Amino acid sequence: MITLEQVSKGYPNGFVALKPTSLCFEKGSFTVLLGPSGAGKSTLLRCINFLNTPSSGTVSVEGLGLLNGNRVLLRSHRRRTAMIFQQHQLIDRYSALDNVLIGRIGNYSALRTLLPLPQRDHLIALESLDRVGLLHKATERVDNLSGGQQQRVGIARGLAQQPTIILADEPVASLDPATSAQVLSLLHSICKEDGLTAIVSLHQVDLARTYADRVIGLANGEVVFDGDSQALTPQILETIYHKPHNQAVQPLSSLPSWQAVQPLAEA
Repeated sequence: MITLEQVSKGYPNGFVALKPTSLCFEKGSFTVLLGPSGAGKSTLLRCINFLNTPSSGTVSVEGLGLLNGNRVLLRSHRRRTAMIFQQHQLIDRYSALDNVLIGRIGNYSALRTLLPLPQRDHLIALESLDRVGLLHKATERVDNLSGGQQQRVGIARGLAQQPTIILADEPVASLDPATSAQVLSLLHSICKEDGLTAIVSLHQVDLARTYADRVIGLANGEVVFDGDSQALTPQILETIYHKPHNQAVQPLSSLPSWQAVQPLAEA
């Protein structure tokens, strides 16, 4: 369980990206943060692993306790918390395998990472690539891969950490609708298989309805909805988006059949 108590984030210029927020995330749940750009989704997500240091409030994690001000506990928390980014954050000139191996370096001191990683880490990285369907791309430079494949390398890098928590910041925002559905379905399946706690920020209402156990809607830096994904009525969506909600993403059921069955390896 992850517990946020009155967590907020403000900046010296007076802008408040996240108003005081208290939330609990249950172990093994797949939670979607939904809202327009600038609503506070990324800020909330990044406060959980202190990529954004909260201006106020506390973050605690089951098995570790209170993270604020404790560098040892925070390092342990980050080691078991995988982060998946919108723009992949891969090293273009590296192979898929070398990028995934980066997920292992948090287990070693800075000095030790100057040496080749042990064979065990290579096996973990290869297994992670296999789980996302890219074992056959292990030696290929990632700048030769499609956007969907690059994001799957990013997921594999996160899996190589052997995490208990996955934080995904708009992981499919740069992908087309069919590939977005494939990548999010893959991430959801892995999290459920491994019992991982996932917190994922999204714009796509359709994907939130399909995959989320719980949806947290944000607007203007505060939570305006917290509930089951099937409770996302037009009225609630209007509250989140501050305007009558027209489906921003083409429903999955309306995709042409050739898109819906496109093999994952090609995405």
